[in-house]
Amino acid sequence: MVALTLLVMASAFPFYWAIVSSFTPESRLFQSPPLFPADLVLDHYRTLFNERNFWVPVRNSLIVAGTTTAFCVAIGGLCAYALARLEFRGKSLLLGVILAVGMFPQISVVSPLYLVLRQLRLINTYPGLILPYLTFAMPLTIWLLVGFFRQLPAELEEAAMVDGASRLRAFREVIVPLALPGLATTAILTFVYSWNEFLFALSFTLGPERQTVPVAIALFRGQYQVPWGQILAAAIVATAPVTLLVLAFQRRIVQGLTAGAVKG
Repeated sequence: MVALTLLVMASAFPFYWAIVSSFTPESRLFQSPPLFPADLVLDHYRTLFNERNFWVPVRNSLIVAGTTTAFCVAIGGLCAYALARLEFRGKSLLLGVILAVGMFPQISVVSPLYLVLRQLRLINTYPGLILPYLTFAMPLTIWLLVGFFRQLPAELEEAAMVDGASRLRAFREVIVPLALPGLATTAILTFVYSWNEFLFALSFTLGPERQTVPVAIALFRGQYQVPWGQILAAAIVATAPVTLLVLAFQRRIVQGLTAGAVKG
């Protein structure tokens, strides 16, 4: 227990130090601010939102990551259910291809994707970010959900289909409610992946009006100065939505909805 407590404290301390530093004046950032500072200021946050208009990249990240997650869970859920339940030729090969696409290095496809998006006039647009995100977030979603659906007993939807429900209705009304912990976990992982993505967001945006949070923070640095206070404040703001998302779905993740679903 002591070791676990020390490990948690060691893991949480950098985040705590970033919070304290984001409220510390710029002149004192390199003077080892105390663990419990007495004078906290909001200068970095004021500059962040009043001068840099940081709400714009936050809004962009929420739109892009949220839309990508919604598409991945909705479409990937159906694909994963088909791969988990239906028997057809080439299923194992298809799963292997999906895994290969998910493991493909992003840097190798940036140039061809840029040419395609430029031809479609999607550079510096929301669809121009969401579509590339789907190419790597969708395989992750499918692989995770295939494992979740395989753990659910097939007798549940079979009983529903015996009572007259179609397979799609059995999936919607029987499987989806039972798979909510898996869907919530997958949605969180997909959202975090899309929220933190940097390479595509940097390559397919041209100005601050479509930049996401990681790109905006990376471009804070000037030629002769690094505004560490603003960077730390932006990092705290960027971490807040992900933290709230995890806390909101924590109960769904740990809840065992399948317990007692099938009688012995």
